[in-house]
Amino acid sequence: MYRCSVDISDKVKIENGDVVFSWSGTLLVKIWTGGDAGLNQHLFKVTSNKFPKWYYYLWTKFYMNKFIGIAKDKATTMGHIKRQHLNEAKVLIPSINMLEKFSKVLGPTIDMVTEKGIENLELSNLRDSLLPKLLSGEIELTEDEGV
Repeated sequence: MYRCSVDISDKVKIENGDVVFSWSGTLLVKIWTGGDAGLNQHLFKVTSNKFPKWYYYLWTKFYMNKFIGIAKDKATTMGHIKRQHLNEAKVLIPSINMLEKFSKVLGPTIDMVTEKGIENLELSNLRDSLLPKLLSGEIELTEDEGV
């Protein structure tokens, strides 16, 4: 019996660059950089057919303190928010011209955040694989190698 499978619905699949919102327990919104994965019942993939990623990511970030406050007020064991709270969140919608101007700056910025997050994960994995080998003496560094 398998506990995990890559054979899951496309509706719950996420990949690098997707915006993920945790609505229960630890409330947060992140740009996912952990590779291909699947959502669980406490996570939403935030997306839009009308607006660019930076727009809905930043508006979700804007409301996080309010959402966290709502969850704390209702917490018995694990605080959460409901769809009603999301529906009550109001946002300003800029003109198409302003949206395009902001997209020229914020689109590449969000892309860079994603790229750096992936790079950080790769570097952490490299560190975690090399450090035990260095400490055990399996790998030795010499002065010729700049140490």
